[in-house]
Amino acid sequence: MKCRVEKSEITGEIECPPNKSYTHRAIFIASLAIEKSIIKNVLRSEDTIATIDACKNFGVQIDDIGNDVAVTSASELKIKNDTIDAANSGTTIRIATAIASLANDEITLTGDSSLKKRPMQPLLDALESLGAKCSSASGNPPISIKGRIKGGKVKIPGNISSQFISALMITAPKLEDGLVIDIDGKLVSKPYIDATIETMKKFGVDVEIKAPYKKYIIPEQNYKSTTLIIPSDFSSLALLLAATVLLGDDVTIKASTGSMPQADEAIIDILETMGVVITLNKNIIKIKSPKKLDGGKFDLSDSPDLVPAVAILALKASSPIEIFNAEHVRLKETDRLSIIARELSKLGIKIEEKKDGLILDNSDNLNSADLNSENDHRLFMAFCIAGMYVGNCTISDPESVEVSYPNFISEMKRLGCKIFLD
Repeated sequence: MKCRVEKSEITGEIECPPNKSYTHRAIFIASLAIEKSIIKNVLRSEDTIATIDACKNFGVQIDDIGNDVAVTSASELKIKNDTIDAANSGTTIRIATAIASLANDEITLTGDSSLKKRPMQPLLDALESLGAKCSSASGNPPISIKGRIKGGKVKIPGNISSQFISALMITAPKLEDGLVIDIDGKLVSKPYIDATIETMKKFGVDVEIKAPYKKYIIPEQNYKSTTLIIPSDFSSLALLLAATVLLGDDVTIKASTGSMPQADEAIIDILETMGVVITLNKNIIKIKSPKKLDGGKFDLSDSPDLVPAVAILALKASSPIEIFNAEHVRLKETDRLSIIARELSKLGIKIEEKKDGLILDNSDNLNSADLNSENDHRLFMAFCIAGMYVGNCTISDPESVEVSYPNFISEMKRLGCKIFLD
């Protein structure tokens, strides 16, 4: 499927959706807690539904209560079906793999064609060192695993995905003698580790930070039931802010930022560096955008999901935008660096693709194009916004928004966006 977009101007009020990363973590951890927890303001998308289904397969009871869910853990982890389908969700398959290692039964974890390209081997190696039996034809899904693992010490590389470390952390309190995690080399996406630790803390578990982003000690302990409110998602907020900068700044964005750390809060500093004035009053965000944005150099090692939103801002920039330290973005749902370089160049942006990033230079000769998002939800949303800035563009795979922001198209149309589904 494709959608057609015309040059658009937006105005009005929009509410940012709940955070996907915290929804994943809260549901997984609540599934390991004692008794029942309530998770409020959960994001309901294909990715988070995959996590809910995975937890149900571990014998966990999860009940819908309006916009909230009640999670009642099982007295003992029992695998109901021998396969978990994580669909498109890397977070789901990685955390579920670690949790599966707590059971005595063998289970297979798989996903869609995109997920089957995403690396798993470092996590499998770590779990095998703790006593699991793991197998994978290529180091990617589908994988099979049979526990039960024991506590101790484990070393894992940090340069591929922080989700491997988060998966081990979440599982660690359930292990006899706990777990010491040593991170080998540079860690990417550091704030996501902070998010994991913060969520664990909400459920009563302490993590000893022996050396930040290098060594963690997690003793054996029990997760306690709690009530947790999921904040708004800064990854989605970044796209809403980019749309407001490009398509009209008479927009009010409602977002419950809260105190829980988010990697993509960096979008605020990035926009301010470009000359955008941002006003945050309680949970209301408004911006004032200059006629032309300043360019700049942005290290997105810790905020890889910002790459699409920052890249499309080049359409309005008076000088180049450089994104660097983002090589791990090539291992997301797609090779986002390569696809952004290929597709945005069709609009007339001059782009130099580097191993770890992009240099994007605006031109005075922007033109319409057919843009292929390769079924990547964040690329579709970014290309959709870019297409409405230029006008008369088509973008492939609008259905991909179901992964993280199911109401994106309807909400943007309500603000005045001219989006037509073919």
